[in-house]
Amino acid sequence: MSSGSTWTPKQNKLFENALAIYDRDAPDRWQNLARAVGGNKSVEDVKRHYEMLVEDVNQIEAGQVPLPNYRKLAGPNSKGCSSFMDEEQRLKSLRIQ
Repeated sequence: MSSGSTWTPKQNKLFENALAIYDRDAPDRWQNLARAVGGNKSVEDVKRHYEMLVEDVNQIEAGQVPLPNYRKLAGPNSKGCSSFMDEEQRLKSLRIQ
């Protein structure tokens, strides 16, 4: 296991934001993604993390991951089921074509 195998929520968010900037045609994509995440993440760590994300999205799209039974919460700050669906759509948009 490499030293960069654990990802914090902040690093995941930085990774997601960087994916939106550096698409698959961007020059030096993997180096830029690793730099954007920071910390001890190598190019190989970033590639491996991306491959795991793509695998997760593929499993979701194939119906191999059951959707959680979320209850819609009451109140002005609750997002309920729609936030999960929004997140699923966002992940699908990251999928390699």
